[in-house]
This record gives sequence, C-alpha cells and structure tokens, in this order.
Amino acid sequence: MAEWATFVGLTGVVTVLLLALAHASRSAIDEPDPDVELTSGLLLVNVALSQGVLLGVLLAAAWYTEIPLAAVGLGAGTTGTRALAIGVGLGFVLYLGSELGGATADRLGFEYDEGLRELLAPGSIGGWAVLLGFVLPVIALFEEFLFRAALIGVVWAGYGVSPWLLALVSSVLFAVGHGAQGRTGVAVTGLLGFALAAGFIVTESLLVVVIAHYLVNALEFVVHEGLGVEWAA
Repeated sequence: MAEWATFVGLTGVVTVLLLALAHASRSAIDEPDPDVELTSGLLLVNVALSQGVLLGVLLAAAWYTEIPLAAVGLGAGTTGTRALAIGVGLGFVLYLGSELGGATADRLGFEYDEGLRELLAPGSIGGWAVLLGFVLPVIALFEEFLFRAALIGVVWAGYGVSPWLLALVSSVLFAVGHGAQGRTGVAVTGLLGFALAAGFIVTESLLVVVIAHYLVNALEFVVHEGLGVEWAA
C-alpha cells in the first residue's frame, strides 16, 4: 500500500532544500566572493550534482513508499511515441511563448536577468555536449518530477485535491525557485510552469513535460548563447 503522507512529506523537504539552494545561488551571483571564480564548468557541475542528488532522493522515496507509476505520470500509454511527439510539439510552443513573453517585457522596460544563463553557457564544444546531453536533461527530469509529478500527480492521486489548484501552487514554487532570473524572469517562469502543469494534467504523462521542459531550456541556450540572438529593444 502506498505511503502517500511519507512521500508528500519528503517532497516538501526536497522542495525547501531546492528553494534554499536557489536562494544561495542567487546570492552567489549577485554578491560573488572575490576569492572564488564562478566558471561555467564549476556551475554546471554544481547544478548537475545538486539536482541529480535531489532527484535520486525523490526516486528512492517514490520506490520506498510504493507510489503507483500512474500517479507520477508513468502509467500505461504515457511513455510511447505519441507522448514523445506531444512533448516535442509542446516544447516548441512553450519556447516561442517564453521568447514572446521575454521580448514583450523587454520592450515595456522590464529587466529580464540573463546572468545565470550567460554564466552557465559553455565555452567549448565539449562543454556544450555536457550541457545539452547531461545537465539540461537532469534539470528537466528533476524539476518535472518534483513540480509536476510529485507536487501535482501524487497529491492528486493520493488525496483527491484539485489538480488545477495544485498546478497553481506548484507553479508559484517553480517561479520562486528561479529567482536568479529577476522579477520578470520569475513571472515568465511562473507562466511557463503553469503551462507545463496543464500539459501534465491533460496528458497525465511525465515524459511529455520532461521533453517539453528540456526543449525550452535547450533552445534558449542554443539561440541566445550559442547563436548570439538577442531580443530587439
């Protein structure tokens, strides 16, 4: 029998830890230690390790508490080619929406802080391979498992709470966790989080939102940091 309360409690602990790490990261960027050089490689390793460890904790907790696969979006019919195609389509749509939101905010004079993305951008082909092939997949899988599968799917399945109410709460937490992007970035990220939550609720598929999330992040890095495209002022 699934131990819903235990898993939800552990999810709350992981969420608090993630928000604390996000706050520490923002402080390190805003007020860097002169004795510590923040390099792209160091930041990539930090992100991959921290989120990878937290993902491992959540996966182990889900297994130990016997959470059903369907509750986290891994039920029958949610991981095939149809889910893959929907995830790709959703990813491109959300990427375009994110770009439009950022460009609109820029035109209206609201600052969109791109400092973290610029710091994470690799300076070599090997670095790009690590970013696109390992770091961004880990980020997408961890954040979707936490903010969509755990905070929405499990609570919805275990306690019957409205998934749309849970989507609102998880999207706020998702936005707060991206505070390093500034107020405008937090607002855009919150809207993106709600769109991903809606995708999870409608499809009940973790694969769909993981792929969509990965594509949004990957396209932002490739277009802005790789190709050097900037929003028009």
